[in-house]
Amino acid sequence: MKEIGSLSIILPAKNEANSLERLLPVLRQGYPDAEILVVNDGSSDHTVEVAQVAGAKVITHAYSMGNGAAVKHGARAATGEVIVFMDADGQHDPADIARLLKRLAEGFDMVVGARDSASQASLSRRLGNGFYNRLASWVTGHRIEDLTSGFRAVRAKRFREFLYLLPNGFSYPTTSTMAFFRAGYLVSYIPIRAHKREGKSHIKLAKDGLRFFLIILKVATLYSPLKVFTPISFIFFILGVSNYLYTYMIAGQFTNMSALLLITSLLVFLMGLISEQIANLLYANTARQ
Repeated sequence: MKEIGSLSIILPAKNEANSLERLLPVLRQGYPDAEILVVNDGSSDHTVEVAQVAGAKVITHAYSMGNGAAVKHGARAATGEVIVFMDADGQHDPADIARLLKRLAEGFDMVVGARDSASQASLSRRLGNGFYNRLASWVTGHRIEDLTSGFRAVRAKRFREFLYLLPNGFSYPTTSTMAFFRAGYLVSYIPIRAHKREGKSHIKLAKDGLRFFLIILKVATLYSPLKVFTPISFIFFILGVSNYLYTYMIAGQFTNMSALLLITSLLVFLMGLISEQIANLLYANTARQ
């Protein structure tokens, strides 16, 4: 079992003063030597004052930039060799940090707290997360148990390699998880029970659900472009061949539509091939950093 080194705990927070009043003393008591950073993302309540009274380091955004931006800012400022990210709204149990760190010490680069079904806020959220998990598992070739969980422990050096990929919104867990798998880093999951959040969620289901889907597709094209482009190319190829067979049997002709579909199939496949080469170069450059 490896030593994990010094620890930083990062809590992105927007108007979470009430929950931080209870959470920060527990974290300080459990991890007196850890660096605790609260990234205040343009809060209008007493988040800053509560964090300062509790002895946490505070990084403040003059205006709200998004959860992902807060995570990136915190990761750049953290001095620990290991970073634990957790929500400031009371959903995550500080007692689970020890379990994350224990698994990380077994040689993993990232350990994610995977929420059980009872922790999902609603049926639609549960179904949506299940769909994202399956899609991401197909793209990466690894079983992903909770793609969107924000409760995770990572080796800081590894995580900082991918800061430029992370969006400013709520999708940093999605991007970081898939980037770690693409780079060949070891990722593990431990089951957790997330509590009901305090206050109002900042996530809008329809808007952010579509954004999550687009981000998965975006990261998928960075991760393994041919897995995205090849099925699309195959669909156009089948449509082109089917159209040709139909028109040949009906009129004995090879139509412009058949040609268009087959050419589109070829172009989509070539786009995937080029994207695959670009992705390989991207991650090769990252590995040399």
